[in-house]
Amino acid sequence: MSDLRFKAVEEAMARKAVHIDIPSQRPETYYGSLVFNRQKMFEYLPKHTYDALVKAIDMKEPLPRDLADSVAAGMKRWAIDNGARHYTHWFHPLTDGTAEKHDAFIEHDGKGGVVEEFNGKLLVQQEPDASSFPNGGIRNTFEARGYSAWDISSPAFIVDQTLCIPTIFISYTGESLDYKTPLLRALNAVDRAGTKVAQLFDPAVKHVCSYLGWEQEYFLVDEALFAARPDLVLTGRTLMGHESAKNQQLEDHYFGSIPKRVEAFMLDLEIEAHRLGIPAKTRHNEVAPNQFELAPIFEEANLANDHNLLLMSLMTEVGRRHNFRVLFHEKPFAGINGSGKHNNWSLGTDTGTLLFAPGKTPAENLQFVTFVANTMAAVHRHNGLLKASIASATNAHRLGANEAPPAIISVFAGRQLSDLFTRIIDGDESLNFAGKEGVKIGVHQIPEIMVDNTDRNRTSPFAFTGNRFEFRAVGSSANCASALIALNAAVADQLEAFHNKVQKRISDGEDLNHAILSEVREILIESQNIHFDGNGYSDEWKAEAARRGLDCETSVPKIFDAYLRPESIEMFSRTGVFSSVELEARNEVKWEMYTKKVQIESRVLGDLALNHVLPVATRYQSILVDNLVKLRTLFPGKQGEKISAGDLDSIEKMAGHMTIIRDEVDKMIQARKEANQIKSEREKAIAYHDNVVPCMEAIRDHIDTLELMVDNEMWPLPKYRELLFIR
Repeated sequence: MSDLRFKAVEEAMARKAVHIDIPSQRPETYYGSLVFNRQKMFEYLPKHTYDALVKAIDMKEPLPRDLADSVAAGMKRWAIDNGARHYTHWFHPLTDGTAEKHDAFIEHDGKGGVVEEFNGKLLVQQEPDASSFPNGGIRNTFEARGYSAWDISSPAFIVDQTLCIPTIFISYTGESLDYKTPLLRALNAVDRAGTKVAQLFDPAVKHVCSYLGWEQEYFLVDEALFAARPDLVLTGRTLMGHESAKNQQLEDHYFGSIPKRVEAFMLDLEIEAHRLGIPAKTRHNEVAPNQFELAPIFEEANLANDHNLLLMSLMTEVGRRHNFRVLFHEKPFAGINGSGKHNNWSLGTDTGTLLFAPGKTPAENLQFVTFVANTMAAVHRHNGLLKASIASATNAHRLGANEAPPAIISVFAGRQLSDLFTRIIDGDESLNFAGKEGVKIGVHQIPEIMVDNTDRNRTSPFAFTGNRFEFRAVGSSANCASALIALNAAVADQLEAFHNKVQKRISDGEDLNHAILSEVREILIESQNIHFDGNGYSDEWKAEAARRGLDCETSVPKIFDAYLRPESIEMFSRTGVFSSVELEARNEVKWEMYTKKVQIESRVLGDLALNHVLPVATRYQSILVDNLVKLRTLFPGKQGEKISAGDLDSIEKMAGHMTIIRDEVDKMIQARKEANQIKSEREKAIAYHDNVVPCMEAIRDHIDTLELMVDNEMWPLPKYRELLFIR
């Protein structure tokens, strides 16, 4: 074993669970202690300021500027009381991560000293450099001005003695350069349109809210083993590695006993998350070895998205304390499950009604089926766009493999809901929809089990699961906002059109309920092609989806084209979510990011192939050659040939693999050079997809074969069997 690999494995085997000082109080006593929530606002703000701020948040209105100084003063006092020394505007640039610039709470006092200062102007608005973040050409390098502005709907929080203020980020000319701005626009759009439709059933409704419950999957790798894998360090995934003899085939890891080291990490993470107001609730082993999941309680979508991004940063920090590296890459290991971030999405009213929950009366069920049908219609009309919203260079490795949904958007409804759709289409207006049913299993000690009104389909990228839809295609490393923007905007646009058509029917003399049901029937008929309850992994479904006219494109750079189709541009414009300029800029960023990620991976792979794998393989081949010569000298003639036949066969096979690796590396480098000459970001990304990625796949295939042939003691990198089982 190579010295580096031996040391890494030795260190990993020596790890023990880190001791955690568990707070003596119950979680409710420290939950949200580092968040400027309503309790802290009430304590630190004057009553009239508190009332105005709460009203602005609840009514989704801007806070009057004349109150900003009062809020800033109270927020500063609370932050300093809790040990903060700096403040920052915390925003989501187009990098799938977060950004922050820290400023101290100090200003000159005019006497040679300083005073602690933080006013409304600093709270409400700051000026980050807009040319140094991905912007798709909106800003030139010499045009640096951009603005971050306070999002009052997401509370400020403290991380490592810094007050973090959630903000949007826009260019000097007003275009969004982040995920939060268009997310808030999309949430406002679905609020406006959803409220109009909800008021057809209950005039008391004032707002419709979008809710999100994400499920964060991730892998843990020991720090020492991670450091010994340059591909993990630089790209977040293994670019080579033969599968372990044992991986997930015994299905013994899923929901299994959590390793003590991991449980200590999870507990530490939960305590930190709860202090920051992140409602972490569920933790468990996932299907693949070293794969785990954390899920919170549902929250309003904007806040939930902020919490997910904050949690990912927190996981990385806490992981280092426990000598782990957290991997968010969608497919860090070949041959086993990848990691998603299932977005459980729902809509509800300010009167407490969940709009995707069936009711107990036909009237309640009419509202339920109205919102479900409109969602299906939106997904059908914009299925290519929704796929583009979750597409990336990293998620491309996951989709369609090892229990991940395919790269074709379809809606799973379940047997009972599908039966209801069929009855409505056939003219039945009874709208009977069964709730949970009891099932007796014949064991006296076990109570009656209540079965949901829909099963779960792991192969569906967008599945109805009882009172919500589960968007399973979202990748583990993604910013949830990308999917939520497209989904909420599309549904808002569909609900607006539905409301207008119902109003037209009513003005023509139709009864309200009949008008609603007639429109529901029409959109169910129109969107039947998106409805699929079968096996999304099957080749038959791929062919059937193509016949139905669904978007079946698998090339990520071409998938992004959906953002710039006329119907997408028009929909985003109608809902006020994106201008055409913003869409064009974002696609430039998407293509550029795809190219850069593949470019980095190909460079790392070329380096590993030429400077790590081939030298070791050559040394081992030389040992075999030396042994072959000695055997034939010791045993001349046919006896020597027979005895040394195995070595000769290995030498020839290794030579063949090594030659192909060198040739493919040269071919890959040339493909990169040619692609880099292309001016169009789209065409360059396509060239990387079509010409560079196939070379990488070929190189990996031959390296993985060599891994099984070269002496284990000589192989330079930790193997899957060492990476995937926490010791």
